[in-house]
Amino acid sequence: MTTVNSIAVIGAGTMGSGITITAAIKGLDAHQVDVSQEQLDRAKKYHAKTVARNVAKERMTQEEADATLARISYHADMAGSASADWVVEAATENVDLKKTIFGQMRDTYGPDVVLASNTSSISITDLAAPLGDDASRVIGMHFFNPVPVMKLVEVINGLATSEETTARTIALSEALGKTPIPANDRAGFVSNRVLMPMINEAFYAWMEGVAEPEAIDGIMKLGCNFPMGPLQLADFIGLDVCHDIMMVLYRELGDQKYFPCPKLRQLVLAGRLGNKTGKGVYDY
Repeated sequence: MTTVNSIAVIGAGTMGSGITITAAIKGLDAHQVDVSQEQLDRAKKYHAKTVARNVAKERMTQEEADATLARISYHADMAGSASADWVVEAATENVDLKKTIFGQMRDTYGPDVVLASNTSSISITDLAAPLGDDASRVIGMHFFNPVPVMKLVEVINGLATSEETTARTIALSEALGKTPIPANDRAGFVSNRVLMPMINEAFYAWMEGVAEPEAIDGIMKLGCNFPMGPLQLADFIGLDVCHDIMMVLYRELGDQKYFPCPKLRQLVLAGRLGNKTGKGVYDY
């Protein structure tokens, strides 16, 4: 099985930057790619902050932190990362955008490079379909936020995904210190198919006056032993991301229960997207 020494991550948002720093900490050369220089700058600051925190908590030495950051390079297009052994797309949950990126990935990276997607809800079969024979090396590799901390990687095969691609994805996930668990290629897979209706119902409970956000979250934390309540978690994920995932579930599964609550849609329209914008359900 081919050893992965370098990885390209397409998208420098929350998930993409998290995958990049995780790979670099584990000794891989990591190429962070994004068309937005602002996103790249933000990712670079996040990477520096992450290793500084690890040094402060004595999880790594300063020398290890410096070496980790030295393994990361930043690129405004894929060409600068064409030598990578592995590529994972971590763009927003928009199927047309992702299909465009996958076409570019196929044309940029070597014929043996696995083309992975960090999508949290979109069909892997759909993303792979335009790629012809190259669909065999397309796979879902769904990390969880914050990537350096969360152990799970949902591994999703498309209809054409080869056994070799799956085996290599499992091996890389384990090399990154993660626990890969398979899920079938259905909208939302397992995690978001279960999680998003709960988050949506929490918004309905708030909108209908059942309780205020602090009470809803407090009850779910204490009553269900959750580390954070569903509304706080939605802020952490990003309300726009939650909305987009719910719309994928609604369109693909055809059930009204997945359609985003009007309260959630209102906050998204107002630009209150959660932690990343300083305001969402809560103020930050």
